[in-house]
Amino acid sequence: MKKIIIVAVFILGLLAGEVNAQQTPLYSQYMFNMMNINPAYTGNREAKNLTLLMRSQWMDMPGAPQTGSVTYDDRVNDRNYSWGAQLYNDRLGIERTTGFQGFYSYSAPFEHATLTLGMSFGALNYNIDYRRTNPYDAGDPSLQAVINKFLPTAGVGALLAGERWYVGLSTPALLKTKISSNGDAVIKQAGSEGHYFLTGGYIFPINSDVVVKPSVLLKYVKGVPIHTDFNANVWIKDVIGIGASYRVDDAVVGLLEVRLRENFRLGYSYDYNISDLRYYSGGTHEFMFRYELGKKRSNKVVSPRYF
Repeated sequence: MKKIIIVAVFILGLLAGEVNAQQTPLYSQYMFNMMNINPAYTGNREAKNLTLLMRSQWMDMPGAPQTGSVTYDDRVNDRNYSWGAQLYNDRLGIERTTGFQGFYSYSAPFEHATLTLGMSFGALNYNIDYRRTNPYDAGDPSLQAVINKFLPTAGVGALLAGERWYVGLSTPALLKTKISSNGDAVIKQAGSEGHYFLTGGYIFPINSDVVVKPSVLLKYVKGVPIHTDFNANVWIKDVIGIGASYRVDDAVVGLLEVRLRENFRLGYSYDYNISDLRYYSGGTHEFMFRYELGKKRSNKVVSPRYF
């Protein structure tokens, strides 16, 4: 049954005549590295920030997604702009996507809030090897091709934040890049068919040692039900963060982040599927490593401590 599910995904892609090349990787700990969904978060932590994310999804399923990324961002001294870069690799069955992105953001501080605009740009290598499908008919010409293409990527986003709240809107896949069944690249603006993310959160200080941060993420794609994540994290002395997420009709997630040293943090999450996929998936594990090289002074109103 597991193999049937994986094969069915690729058959549907073939029947559609094209496959998506630029996707937005799914991370359960996105709230700890928001650049993945909104480039306006570049430099928001006001430090030289190096983050590694590794995700193994649906552990018991052959060909299941394996995703990893290395991200660096930095806020320029005494300036209102920041920059960053990311390398990522995403595998799903016979598909592999490897890419690079550059990030830029500019912040405009106001009396009670800061507005930040960001953009990302880069390129990806998309590879799909149909020979690995192990078809029943070994001579089927449609399952003998290897497609390997380099494609551009781009994204934009905005972030409005105060001392205890934030709201962000973004489309991290501004270009709609697809590969036809004969290997031709199709590149156009995403328009109404793009992926749009709306995020928001608020910080509730309970006392000097405990902070509660609820947040929500809405993802809209034309023709698909709105994807909603509800999250809540409790921070204790800015050393331990414990939280949970509910991905509507899909999964519940346990979250943990620990500050091992002043500049080094380790995060872990576990996804438990609540859809029918739970009978086959075996759960999802995700690890995060973050290293920060010193905080900087800033005239931004928003505190980056928990964003």
